[in-house]
Amino acid sequence: MTFRGAAVPAEPGQSVGAALVAAGILDWRTTRRAGRPRGLFCGIGVCFDCLITIDGVPDRRACLVPAADGMRLGDSPQDHLAEDGSARDSRDASQGGGRGEDA
Repeated sequence: MTFRGAAVPAEPGQSVGAALVAAGILDWRTTRRAGRPRGLFCGIGVCFDCLITIDGVPDRRACLVPAADGMRLGDSPQDHLAEDGSARDSRDASQGGGRGEDA
């Protein structure tokens, strides 16, 4: 996998989020209003803090996506978040609600 042009190793069975944290990458996006850094928080797909763009698809939850060779990881665009910080993407929104990030 690559993140911001740098190689990120991953172990078999690791999520994208776990691989990023293991590589020392603790945040990969910022909150919409306050610009606070966000990365892996709950690790179980509930909080939506770990949203990331994977292979050009925004708003994927890094904690739920299995890491795979060749993945291109990038910062998640903030214009894909609702005002309360939850994901607008129906793929994620149908699997649980988000929480206000700047609360």
